[in-house]
Amino acid sequence: MWKRVLDRAGIREPEARRGYTELRREVRRFAPAEYTAARLLLPAPLQPDVVVLVAFMHETDDRIDRGALPEREEALRRWRALTDGALASGASPHPVLRALGWAAARHPVLRGRVRAFLDGAVQEVAWERFGTEAEVGRYVEGYSLPALMLSMGLLAPGGGAEADAFERACLALITAMQRLDFLEDLAQDVEEGRIGVSDEALARHGLTVRDLRPDTGRADGVAALVAAQADVAAAFLEEAQPVVGLAAGAHRPFLRAVLGVQELRAAAVRKAGASLVSRPCGPPPAGCAAVLLRELARRGAGRDRRGGA
Repeated sequence: MWKRVLDRAGIREPEARRGYTELRREVRRFAPAEYTAARLLLPAPLQPDVVVLVAFMHETDDRIDRGALPEREEALRRWRALTDGALASGASPHPVLRALGWAAARHPVLRGRVRAFLDGAVQEVAWERFGTEAEVGRYVEGYSLPALMLSMGLLAPGGGAEADAFERACLALITAMQRLDFLEDLAQDVEEGRIGVSDEALARHGLTVRDLRPDTGRADGVAALVAAQADVAAAFLEEAQPVVGLAAGAHRPFLRAVLGVQELRAAAVRKAGASLVSRPCGPPPAGCAAVLLRELARRGAGRDRRGGA
């Protein structure tokens, strides 16, 4: 029960309990897969704050993803000012920022993580096209990684070489995740004029953005592009595997599940191939459920407590 989760997290004050509970309902609505994985596989004391961080990222993305560039820039400036104020005072009229203040009080490391995320959001506001693969990499490292580390930072080792290795593995993980996002959303992104496949990658297959529309007669080239980009994502997923062993045993089921779902996403993208120019794709729900259930059973058997990765 959620009330028991709040108890185990040490969240006793009535206003905080209400605030965390309201955000939990919101996150369950707009991010059901992430919510389910966190609730099933993360230790109870972390669950309320992870819910808050997911809500904060969602609210940030929603605010900076609308309108022309000057409007997005102004939205980010205002949101950053509100966020800074909430972290400084520990209070805010905005429910997400109020809860973020509670989470930062419980986990002071979040203050730096939030600043890094909002610094990187400048790139999210500004980008429209990537000329080269190196530009994709800079975007992922500058924005996507700080976004991931908001929550993954709570699962990281305490410091030193292991913490650095954990973050490097997280960079590989989010690189794979972001590249899969760009492929899954290719049809919508082409319509909106902001695609995540670089011009350099397109040119390798003799393609331009105009060829990424249905019925252009370039299905073979698009299929080859998708396969090559899926290969890149798969290589980064392999590089991310150490993230599990670097984490504490209680966090490993969740991290294995995250990796397992990304492998399902990569397989779905490969299968979709050239059809991605006309419709989005995602991992099979049954496969995702199987991954979660497998890790739930493994956690129940106590394998990670015995040191298995």
